[in-house]
Amino acid sequence: KSFVPSLLKKLKEPILAGKIQVLLNAGDHAHMIEAFVETLASMGITAKDYKTIDSIAGVHEITKKLIKGGEPTHAVTLFAFPDYFPAVAATDILTRVADVLVTKPSELAFYPVPKLHIRRVGDHEAFSALRASELGDGTLEIREVDEAVQWLDLMRRNPDLLSTFNDQIISNNRQGVYSGCKQAVELALELAKH
Repeated sequence: KSFVPSLLKKLKEPILAGKIQVLLNAGDHAHMIEAFVETLASMGITAKDYKTIDSIAGVHEITKKLIKGGEPTHAVTLFAFPDYFPAVAATDILTRVADVLVTKPSELAFYPVPKLHIRRVGDHEAFSALRASELGDGTLEIREVDEAVQWLDLMRRNPDLLSTFNDQIISNNRQGVYSGCKQAVELALELAKH
């Protein structure tokens, strides 16, 4: 609960200067929504200064806009949902338009998007960040906020770093690295024939 609010506070200047755009998914967790709203307010970013999206239709709308080359209307877009499904689906949909996904090293470590892995919640998650680093599409686990800020600054100032992550994603995709679910379904359908 404290890492992302602390990270946001450290990114206040580039956010306010328009150098970083944040798509912030609080999901359906009331305590995270409250923590993010309080953090933004402490940064001088009030509700009129950021956009809140609370429906799956809103997620699709902003995604379509970004795919077409548009920009978010605000430096921060907060995704805050009353229900579980759109909260989870939002991340799946938004990864298509994110330059980098800042996340704990969970199942999201296996998504084909550049990843900055922040502090894990459970010990079992350490291996997810390690795997993404081995694949070249994400960082190892970043345990300190200042180090996460350094990584984001490096990505912003040196676009070649994100290009390298993306080149690895393209290469990994060609090799079928991200096709595990598809292969599982194909195998299940094949086994069902017998």
